[in-house]
Amino acid sequence: MKKMLFTGLMVLLTGHAGFLFAQNITVHSIAALGEEINKAKPGTTLVVADGVYTTKTPISIEIQGTADHPIVIRAANVGGVEIRGAGGFVIGHTSRYVRISGFKFTHEAGKTKIEAGAQFCRITRNIFECTGKGAYLTVSGNDNEIDHNTFQNKFTEGQMISVQGPGSSEMAQRTWIHHNYFSNFTPTSNNCSSIQVGLSWRSLSPSHTLVEYNLFSQTRGENENICNKSCDNIYRYNTFGDGVSELSLRHGNRCEVYGNYFIGSEGLRFYGHQHKIYSNYFEKCNPAINIGNGDGIVPKDKLTSHDRPDTVFIGFNTLYNNVKNVIMQGRKEGLGATCIVVANNIIQGGSVAAKIDGEIVHPTWEGNMIWKTDGIGSIPAGGYSKADPLLVPGAKETVHLQSKSPAIGASVGAYPFVNVDIDGQVRKSRLDIGADQSQKGKILNHVLTVEEVGPNAK
Repeated sequence: MKKMLFTGLMVLLTGHAGFLFAQNITVHSIAALGEEINKAKPGTTLVVADGVYTTKTPISIEIQGTADHPIVIRAANVGGVEIRGAGGFVIGHTSRYVRISGFKFTHEAGKTKIEAGAQFCRITRNIFECTGKGAYLTVSGNDNEIDHNTFQNKFTEGQMISVQGPGSSEMAQRTWIHHNYFSNFTPTSNNCSSIQVGLSWRSLSPSHTLVEYNLFSQTRGENENICNKSCDNIYRYNTFGDGVSELSLRHGNRCEVYGNYFIGSEGLRFYGHQHKIYSNYFEKCNPAINIGNGDGIVPKDKLTSHDRPDTVFIGFNTLYNNVKNVIMQGRKEGLGATCIVVANNIIQGGSVAAKIDGEIVHPTWEGNMIWKTDGIGSIPAGGYSKADPLLVPGAKETVHLQSKSPAIGASVGAYPFVNVDIDGQVRKSRLDIGADQSQKGKILNHVLTVEEVGPNAK
């Protein structure tokens, strides 16, 4: 009798409250999956049995989990379920707290989406290798997370991840993109970035997207590996390796780029206003830092123009043995840039320290330490010192300051927002020149390896 009462209570609580007891349901077909998605309650886990499945239409999701009890749709084993055919998952506008995990997507590109209105959803530990033109994944809703996925082997037009938004000018808010592996995006055409955050006509809208701890290797679908086209985004602690095109702040304002490793890539290029670029490490790049030469002033001019850079800070970076260091490329009737600060960077090796083929109005050059370059170039007297920074190889094939480096404590100017170094450590004392603050403590950031990102990372 007691057992019967307990069983009845279990049924009552599970059926009425929905989320008090987790429910695992295994399905063996796309049709069955669709039926169970429509019935899913908070705390439900739908497990798709390993195998290859072919869709005729996208798999529509309009369900609501909760923060404590999300609805999970997962493969029985990571990578064990392949979705082919005409579509992947479309997380619709009413969805909340839905998690998609463990699949290999080889269906048509442009068919896996988080639509505007969907919130607090997560795409995690999947492999994307879609076919045809279009983005592998499009995110238009707010507060969604894209993590520990592999995006690979793209040969067609379209981004790997495209962050957009509702309407014609708004942006998805607070997208978090982290610990993903981007690999093998061959040179294709325009609109072929690994990650694109925004569009020209959305570019003056804030997005607050955070892109961190991602690894890029041989991703050069176009010249912009990451293409920023919105405002107030952060790019930090990523590794841009061999064969990777530039991180481009193409449109938008007030972005922060710090703590990134650019090794053998095409470095960073920027347009727009009030960006902060600091504590980054550049090695064997061509170029390292490219100051955009504007051809318009937004919003007075069209949004598709190259917005003249204005009030941008480039400081406390280490540039080591790059093919080119700091440059501005020439442009016919170019507007150049205004109020650019280039301060407290270490530039060692490579071509001239700075080659500026354009006009920078009201520049500030101060505290830069130059060593063993082919020349000083465009940096004015008083904007640099010639000294050996005493860089020594450290962990993960990068260089750090030796204990007697003249860069230690030698920075000039007041830049209180520079509060972390390339190791992810808080800068506590007077700031050192370059990306590395010489101090003891646990190193929190380093050059990422394949084992630390993607579906199988811990």
